[in-house]
Amino acid sequence: MAGKLYLCATPIGNLGDMTPRVVETLQMVDLIAAEDTRNSIRLLNHFGIRTPMTSYHEYNKIEKAAVLIEQMNGGKNVALITDAGTPAISDPGEVLVRMCHEAGIVATSLPGAAACITALTLSGLSTRRFCFEGFLPADKKQKKDILDDLKKESRTIILYEAPHHLVNTLEALYDALGDRRLTLCRELTKKFEEVVPTTICDARARYAQEQPRGEYVLVLEGKSLLEFKREEEQNWQEISIEDHMQQYEAQGMERKEAMRKVAKDRGISRRDVYQYLVAAEKY
Repeated sequence: MAGKLYLCATPIGNLGDMTPRVVETLQMVDLIAAEDTRNSIRLLNHFGIRTPMTSYHEYNKIEKAAVLIEQMNGGKNVALITDAGTPAISDPGEVLVRMCHEAGIVATSLPGAAACITALTLSGLSTRRFCFEGFLPADKKQKKDILDDLKKESRTIILYEAPHHLVNTLEALYDALGDRRLTLCRELTKKFEEVVPTTICDARARYAQEQPRGEYVLVLEGKSLLEFKREEEQNWQEISIEDHMQQYEAQGMERKEAMRKVAKDRGISRRDVYQYLVAAEKY
């Protein structure tokens, strides 16, 4: 009978956030796959867990997943842990889960800490709709493509960043998105936890004078409906009323309805549209 994969969330700072169920599971399984065994051994020792460990990380995720699946097919139960937080969130664990599905091996998740959700709940920004981008890519073209997408994103945006890249990321966000509300979170759940509601512009000014320390979660306000409306109004002003009318009529819209839509888009009356078109000899 095949074994099972257990995704075990570990604390992102405070060891008191380790759940009893995760401790029991890590003691029960045959093998623990860890992102960095040197970091994880301290966690395991703290809870008296003596289960054998093996490394599973970004640079061996394909080959090692195949080895782990072979072991699970042989009946072994495997737990996956990351350095901190929930495996498979911005983490190579997603590859192992996918390969388990393909191999018909059951995977289950033991919920616990996740830095992205912890920061979101503390941000003071909208939590109803959000998107998680993790770390922005180092590749310039890939980063530009993502930032171009984020320009249009109306949901709250969550990013991770290392301290030595924070200043450059703030600059890139400002260049792409302009100024936005931003909550910076660091040292989450630890003694010196810091949650700073600010703006991109003010954060840039702060870290021009101060050295960033610790891993950061950036929770960024999405594009407002007002911004969308202003951009649409600006775009309409860039074309003539005749062309504006033609766009709607090309969609099969009746002339009166097209006039009504054009008037609404441009913030003028339907009579104004009619008079303009008459003067332009369009009727």
